[in-house]
Amino acid sequence: MEPHRSAEDDRDPGLQPERTRLAWRRTTLAGTVATVLAVKAALNNGTDAPGITVAALCCALWLGFLTVAHRRIRVLAEGGKPTPLTPRHAGAATLCTVALAACAVALIL
Repeated sequence: MEPHRSAEDDRDPGLQPERTRLAWRRTTLAGTVATVLAVKAALNNGTDAPGITVAALCCALWLGFLTVAHRRIRVLAEGGKPTPLTPRHAGAATLCTVALAACAVALIL
């Protein structure tokens, strides 16, 4: 008699972890472009304190997102069943993304 297997044991993730890993990479690339453009906009407007402060904040937010994304990409690349994204990491990624967009808009306006 075969031991009882749950539906989760039979789950074939297919390419879903690979697609998710690539999505994290694309989002990281988009954040990198936004940060570079924000720093460029801050430097083109002169070296005033508010512009430099917002550009530095953009860099810090980008580094925060990069940390979360790299950790998630590494987990997904290991193969096997990936662990779920924790609410703490999901919240941090969301906060960094939204705040980075807000800072970039503030520099443009």
